[in-house]
Amino acid sequence: MMRTPFDADTLARARDRVHLVDAATALDWYTQKCATVVDVREDHEYARGHIPGATNRPLSAFDPQALPPVPEGGRLVLHCAIGVRCEHAAMALMQAGHPGPIHRIEGGLAAWQAAGGPIEADAGSSPPPVKNPR
Repeated sequence: MMRTPFDADTLARARDRVHLVDAATALDWYTQKCATVVDVREDHEYARGHIPGATNRPLSAFDPQALPPVPEGGRLVLHCAIGVRCEHAAMALMQAGHPGPIHRIEGGLAAWQAAGGPIEADAGSSPPPVKNPR
């Protein structure tokens, strides 16, 4: 994915539509089955450990049109390893006209793990160790 500077209009819309949420809040939404989780890490990172049920859409090939549908009343939740790449994905969604809201897990997968969120690995991979997100 080519990263371009964000225009003033996209940045202004992002302030109203892109929200950082703490991992405990995202975990609560996940547990209530009202979160559509999109992991923007690369395929090899996803294989090593990911949130069960998360859709992998790597930032390097991110296509805003290829997101899974978010059910009525649900929340779109993006995450990456520590919270940087999902910001770029959120901005790409805004530039593509996504109406929002878009939620980003502050601290990424590391914070998710620290909050007790479940992680699964693909066959032949082992999940990453729990890290302190700070």
